[in-house]
Amino acid sequence: MPAPRPISSVNDFVIRFANVNGSGSASANEMFARAVMRMGVPVSPRNIFPSNIQGLPTWYEVRVTEAGHLGARGGVDMMVAATCSTIRPSRSRPASSATTSP
Repeated sequence: MPAPRPISSVNDFVIRFANVNGSGSASANEMFARAVMRMGVPVSPRNIFPSNIQGLPTWYEVRVTEAGHLGARGGVDMMVAATCSTIRPSRSRPASSATTSP
């Protein structure tokens, strides 16, 4: 396991929520993005749907950046997975510095 890197910035990270499509996760994901925005930190949320079929994995990424960047940064700093089926297909996608939480 690589040694943890020191925090190099504040309010600049990407979090990915991995959920099952059709579980109401879209509303919860949007509430997270709005909560951060209401704290005064700019966010750039994105829905990523590999399938629009209910029960299949879906991902939602939120870039939180004090500088107000809107584009994707690349990589994921934290991942929240609701089930094992949602984390497996995306394991190849997070950067090596990403933290996964099953």
